[in-house]
Amino acid sequence: MTEKNLLMLFVRNPELGKVKTRLAASVGPETALDIYLHLLRHTRDITQHLPMDKVVYYSEKVEQDDLWPTRHYQKKLQHSEGDLGEKMKLAFEAAFAEGYTSVVIIGSDCPQLTSDIISQAFEELKTHEVVIGPALDGGYYLLGMKHLHSAFFENKRWSTEHVFPDTLYDIERLHLSHTLLPYLSDVDKLEDLQENWPELG
Repeated sequence: MTEKNLLMLFVRNPELGKVKTRLAASVGPETALDIYLHLLRHTRDITQHLPMDKVVYYSEKVEQDDLWPTRHYQKKLQHSEGDLGEKMKLAFEAAFAEGYTSVVIIGSDCPQLTSDIISQAFEELKTHEVVIGPALDGGYYLLGMKHLHSAFFENKRWSTEHVFPDTLYDIERLHLSHTLLPYLSDVDKLEDLQENWPELG
């Protein structure tokens, strides 16, 4: 069977007052938007030349002439109903329905994420059913799989420190072969920013 790989990027439309709201409480909405744009550009720079299909899922509306060039990225809208888990589940469902055999999702909050780590995730999916990149705050920055496992997206306390351990529990409960990528730091609060980009903090 031919490998058909898809990288899905879940992003927020970069609008003032709607991104990095926890960070904005410390630095103000304008700086929070600047930081988010910085994160988006980093995510684009590490993904645009990777050798697999890529789709950007926008939170509000699909943007045409923005920092995601259409020659490198398909563009879609996240499902409007449900929580983050429901939106991700539907995106994975659509990918597998389109015939993809390995599907990886990332967000745009991780300045430590590299092209090599994303490539490693797809490499791991050749020998494992699930790959997950844990974030130091208890979430995850990457999730990949070869078949849809709906349980990963149900009954989760999104944006809390419980997301990664609860997902790992599901993986083990379902007896799925899996591997972990390096622990990395997301940028959600001022302290995260100071650790990753002292010059911005």
